[in-house]
Amino acid sequence: MGGDIGCLLAEGGWLFVGLPNELKAWNLQTGAEHSLLSGPVGQVHALAVYNDMLMAGAQDGNILAWKFNNVVNMFEPVAALSGHVAAVVTLEVSDGKLYSGSMDFTIKVWDLSRGICRETLRGHSNVVMGLLSWNQYLLSGSLDGTIKVWAPNQSGNFELQYTYPKDTGVNEEMDGVLAFCGFVDQQNKHILMCSINNNTVRLLELPSFTDRGVLYSKDEVRALQVGPGGLIFSGDGAGFVKVWKWSP
Repeated sequence: MGGDIGCLLAEGGWLFVGLPNELKAWNLQTGAEHSLLSGPVGQVHALAVYNDMLMAGAQDGNILAWKFNNVVNMFEPVAALSGHVAAVVTLEVSDGKLYSGSMDFTIKVWDLSRGICRETLRGHSNVVMGLLSWNQYLLSGSLDGTIKVWAPNQSGNFELQYTYPKDTGVNEEMDGVLAFCGFVDQQNKHILMCSINNNTVRLLELPSFTDRGVLYSKDEVRALQVGPGGLIFSGDGAGFVKVWKWSP
């Protein structure tokens, strides 16, 4: 690849790879390789797809956007969303909104139809590493050792509703959050998988944050992905990809 891989995303017959100052795309049907980005943006840390749009969060604090052109069968640049003052390391898309988490400790909510920042959420005291849209809520995880739950108020702006583990009533501390993903189990329970920088992955049932289990690793788990049939994939700092089977 010629550089550190910052993120991977397979979507709609394409494989996207974020690299330092580069974003590469492979057409999985033809095998053709394309370079969507070549410029001084630093490491590409995060990728997200919404409808026919591709978005990438970069080290320079910008979020770059491309739109798929059916005529030329390729993604073409359409916008650069600026506002963060440090690297964008996580992206989440839901219902026409893009959520971005950054090393500037903030979360920004973007209106994709207009390409503008609707609001900035402040509350974390360290890097926002993970974001997850769950029903009408937004969950954020940070290296500050907390998971925060945000909910829209009557005007549609997000307000902080709950902080885990601070608001549990138990004198508990948690190491920093590295990554998020979520799934629904066979009993229709919503489960949050949360990678912690103590080489564990905690499984928490929502909305109560009840512990449902712990996965152990020899190194920090930096990537989590839910697959079909109850399979869960984890990638760690030692270079291992593990496949887990959810058994309620």
